[in-house]
Amino acid sequence: MEGLRRGVGSGSAMVLVVLLCFVLVMVPEVSATRFIVGGGSKGWTSNVNYTIWAQDKHFYNGDWLFFVYDRNQMNVLEVNQTDYVSCNADHPLHNWTTGAGRDVVPLNVTRHYYFISGNGFCYGGVKLAVRVEKLPPPPSAAPLKSKSSALTPAYRSQFVLPAVFAIGAMWDALVRFC
Repeated sequence: MEGLRRGVGSGSAMVLVVLLCFVLVMVPEVSATRFIVGGGSKGWTSNVNYTIWAQDKHFYNGDWLFFVYDRNQMNVLEVNQTDYVSCNADHPLHNWTTGAGRDVVPLNVTRHYYFISGNGFCYGGVKLAVRVEKLPPPPSAAPLKSKSSALTPAYRSQFVLPAVFAIGAMWDALVRFC
């Protein structure tokens, strides 16, 4: 009975390993960037030109903005373009201020985002506009121009996943009968 239990547990573990291999092979790499607004030493404060800070950055769907500021003075308000230009904090679209002075804003929609700090700080330049873009497509691979008799990489890759499953099945059978 002990051997049977060990075999069943090992089979479950093998299925998990095979599924993990499948996920690693099939799921594309996803990465998001967390931007500290204004840079690490400055943060969300006066005397920073956020237009210049944002101009060389690309913001993609799935990225995050991390606002670090003095919680007793500043706040983070998302507004429309008109309120951004006029520094009007009366009707924000969203108040991201949590009270800790460490607010994270997900950029999860492809569009323009406009942020200001109320309490008059917007007039001192504490405002940020970013355009969130779709992720660019991955670069396409250059065609292989080799005339070798070996299998091409695209043809070889068709064997990787079945080989992983076959090895997993053989391992499971070996563990169950030993």
